[in-house]
Amino acid sequence: MPTTPETPEPSRMSVALCIGQLEPGGAERCLAQLAVGLDRRRFEPVVYCLGRPPQAPQAVLHEQLIAAGIETLFLGVRARWRMLASVLRLTRRLRERRPAILQTFLYRANVAGGLAGRLARVPHVVAGVRVADPRRFRLRTERAATYKVERFVCVSRSVADYCRDVAKLPAQKLVVIPNSIDVERFGHLPSLSLTQLGVPPGRRALCVVGRLDRQKNISWLLTEAKELLAATPRHDLLIVGEGPQRRKLERQCTDLGLSDRVHFTGWRPDVPQIMAACDLLILPSSWEGMPNVLLEAMASAKPVVATDVEGVRQILGSLAPQQVLPKPDGRLLRERVTAILGNPQLAQRLGQENRLRVQHEYSARLMIEAYEQLYISLGRHTAH
Repeated sequence: MPTTPETPEPSRMSVALCIGQLEPGGAERCLAQLAVGLDRRRFEPVVYCLGRPPQAPQAVLHEQLIAAGIETLFLGVRARWRMLASVLRLTRRLRERRPAILQTFLYRANVAGGLAGRLARVPHVVAGVRVADPRRFRLRTERAATYKVERFVCVSRSVADYCRDVAKLPAQKLVVIPNSIDVERFGHLPSLSLTQLGVPPGRRALCVVGRLDRQKNISWLLTEAKELLAATPRHDLLIVGEGPQRRKLERQCTDLGLSDRVHFTGWRPDVPQIMAACDLLILPSSWEGMPNVLLEAMASAKPVVATDVEGVRQILGSLAPQQVLPKPDGRLLRERVTAILGNPQLAQRLGQENRLRVQHEYSARLMIEAYEQLYISLGRHTAH
């Protein structure tokens, strides 16, 4: 009897994932989740980092990529402003590897990848827009470098609207794929002892988690902290993170006489345990895209109080009214925080509903499948 020829397996699509650095952050975690989670039967991911390898203890994402067998190439461009070096080194690597898709994350990689992808003739270049950055120079530079980019992945509807209305990117190129969260990473964890972070025994804590720069608007929060902490006498404020404004913020804290109630922890690898130990997250940002720290707090079953920046209402949905500040206002901040802390049943209910919402709406699998469908649709366009 004649044998039926076996159907050959389709070749895998090579996907280059490019970012400026791999120290843990929202975009960096998203890249790692995507690289590890892509279906290896259909996709072959390779990570390109414009900077140098991160050093311990901030090498956790690199370690995850290594453990998953994801090849990671570091281009070694030390300074973020050395864009020409980034473009040239990335172009050379792309010409060597010839990926079908180049997916970039954040401004630095979007600019370098937009130019390098064109020079290396990558068939499809996709940029990732993760914040509604108001800085005009960046807007102009990114728009010029990415005018040949085929799609822009926006992390929220707010960011997509911003890209269309302010950044003037073509609406037909905009795709919304929300961030995701590994809910299990933040569930049922032992709390870190707050005394390890400088909080006196017997006291409780509110927390802010993020990079200490202008975007996060922590200076405004500190100007309101004296009255906020007076209204919450059992609580101190933890500021978890590192960044260029740290010394300025510490001086501000000293000048305001808050050093005994506000504690700067620096960068920490144990944010889930810190979240578990705190009663509430404050997000005072001036602008965002889809804040991962908000997803993390919700996955930790914590209530939040957040400024009404991009992505926040989309994440919270019907849970927004009691947890969002319509504007950065000290009186509203105190009202929201004290209303939650003063009602343990409300705090518990909000925390539990927050966790259920991210569990159902923002799973890693949903995000990865959305990227896979985007890449497949672009590949089909090439085939035709």
